[in-house]
Amino acid sequence: MRRWLALGAALGLVAAGCNSGGTDGASEGKADVVAAFYPVAAAAQRVGGGCAVVANLTPAGAEPHDLELVPDQIDAIQDADVVFVMGHGFQPAVERAADQRDGPTVKLLDRLGIDSAGRRVADEEDEAKGTVPADALDPHVWLDPMLYARVVDAVASELVKVEPRCRATFERNAARYKAEVDQVGVEYADGLRDCKRHTLVTAHAAFGYLTEQYGLTEEGIAGISPDEEPNAQRIADLADLVRKQGVTTIFTEELVSPRVADALAREAGGVRTETLNPLEGLTDDELARGDDWASVMRANLTKIRAASGCRG
Repeated sequence: MRRWLALGAALGLVAAGCNSGGTDGASEGKADVVAAFYPVAAAAQRVGGGCAVVANLTPAGAEPHDLELVPDQIDAIQDADVVFVMGHGFQPAVERAADQRDGPTVKLLDRLGIDSAGRRVADEEDEAKGTVPADALDPHVWLDPMLYARVVDAVASELVKVEPRCRATFERNAARYKAEVDQVGVEYADGLRDCKRHTLVTAHAAFGYLTEQYGLTEEGIAGISPDEEPNAQRIADLADLVRKQGVTTIFTEELVSPRVADALAREAGGVRTETLNPLEGLTDDELARGDDWASVMRANLTKIRAASGCRG
């Protein structure tokens, strides 16, 4: 699989445990892993350690929902030992390409047993159009530490099948990473235990699993997809809710235009806006300063606590 060397920059290649300039791609005894976007790639890298070469299909700073693949990325999907995707139409182009491969593709939402939970999952027609309906299954499981720990387990289980000689490494690394994830979960539980306000108004409905886990309620301006345009009635209803509940902050995102959130903040009486990171990808600046899943989750917690008036 010599084309992996040429794909390194384009795919965000991470050879965990190897010298940054010294790997020739997929070395003997290493699992060749393709991950659809950052949280999945991070789990694969941390679990894989020196036994895996991990390529992230979604470039830094890109919106994963809208990712379109170039031919080299499609080749990488076909050649990988294993491909990890969210599934259920979260990244339609990636999932279509992965469905064409002969090797194993892990659809993590299915592996976690996440079903429609009373909401319609994107069907084949939706996926063919490259769209996900507003009432589709929420894929943002990585924002709930308890669910993300299960993602780590699923990744470890599959890597053992791909490269069984590295079982001990995968199991040890998974245990270490899960301990970090669990610690973040403890910090969320402690930090959000005593808050004056319990409603988060967010740019799009990405934080439902997190808010449900810690006793909060999310009101997304847009639906599951950040590209969904809210209508005027939705904005008016949210402005009324913000005023009635004393919401202090409208949360927007770095990878989504703040235009609608800014308009809502003005209509609600001049409340402030703040960015909240849905961790669908890291920017070049975040990568340069060494941010990762845990550090971004902790930064989000600080902002949620401030907006919610949490004590302690």
